[in-house]
Amino acid sequence: MRIAIFHDYIGAIGGGEKLVLTLARGLGADVITTDVNTDSVSKMGFEDVNIMSLGSTVKMPPLKQISASFKFAMCDYSKEYDFFIFSGNWAHFAAKRHGPNLYYCHTPVRAFYDLYDVFLERQSFLTYVPFKIWGKLHRKMYEHQMKHVHHIVANSINTRNRIKRYLKRTSVVVYPPVDNSKFKFEEYGDFWLSVNRLYPEKRVELQIEAFRQLPEDRLVIVGGYAEADHALPYADRIQTNLPDNIELIGSVSEDELVDMYARCKGFITTSLDEDFGMTPIEAMASGKAVVAMNEGGCLETVINGSTGLLVDADVDEIVNAVEYISRNPSMYKEKCIEQARKFDADRFLNEMMKEIGCDAKH
Repeated sequence: MRIAIFHDYIGAIGGGEKLVLTLARGLGADVITTDVNTDSVSKMGFEDVNIMSLGSTVKMPPLKQISASFKFAMCDYSKEYDFFIFSGNWAHFAAKRHGPNLYYCHTPVRAFYDLYDVFLERQSFLTYVPFKIWGKLHRKMYEHQMKHVHHIVANSINTRNRIKRYLKRTSVVVYPPVDNSKFKFEEYGDFWLSVNRLYPEKRVELQIEAFRQLPEDRLVIVGGYAEADHALPYADRIQTNLPDNIELIGSVSEDELVDMYARCKGFITTSLDEDFGMTPIEAMASGKAVVAMNEGGCLETVINGSTGLLVDADVDEIVNAVEYISRNPSMYKEKCIEQARKFDADRFLNEMMKEIGCDAKH
């Protein structure tokens, strides 16, 4: 069976990109997308995956999102493949022409639903009205195209609940994959690690303010952002006036990232109601405890008091958690590694093949 996976864009390194490329490699599938950052693909170690581009998008939000939706809606690979998978926010616009199909949903578009008010508050005087128009019209198109999706797989219980609430659809949960075999433990070094795209909803400013109060501890923040996303003003803002003990190093190769996981003292993530979150699991696979938010997908991955600490989005709570784990980071090691094994890549591929087999009969 020939399978194609449609994905919005291959841009900044993130969990969605790793998942799609892992799935494509495991299924021997082709990836069909719009923008392709070949440097990101190389850093993630997926040069062997066949990626085809429908053409680049307009590099200005929301025109980027609109142009991606249009490219997927107009393409036609229906005679070249036997089964189709959609991933991301806009790829399912191709669903009408491409079936049988399955949509792996990382989350319903947060700017349309649960974070609509948050995004609206960020708009300037000039962008406020255009954002409202785009949100209303594009959301209707998004929901209309969803009618052509045969089956939905959610990346977490948290996302499954959003799908039910906002899209009125049922879904099956298949947790994303982490290749446990490539992660390792070396030491508890002299730095804490954070890995995330520099998007406002990642709330990296909480990490910065916490470590501003921890001058004896170092924080290394890995991650970038994609061109024409909503991240640029935020990314510029958080990089100003950084204390000496915090370093933002941008994107790194997969080998470099694995090495940093292996040598860090602990891991921190502060995402707002995270859809799922693969990075805490990568850290746990390296034997490192996680300080995470007591909300969203982290409730499904981090075991409070056993593989790390779940705290509220409060700088003082984060400071206390980092100090507590730093006193004896080794006490979490075995439980972390054990927990990470539950999300191994082989399990993900086996469960996805079952879902594809069921839906191929559609």
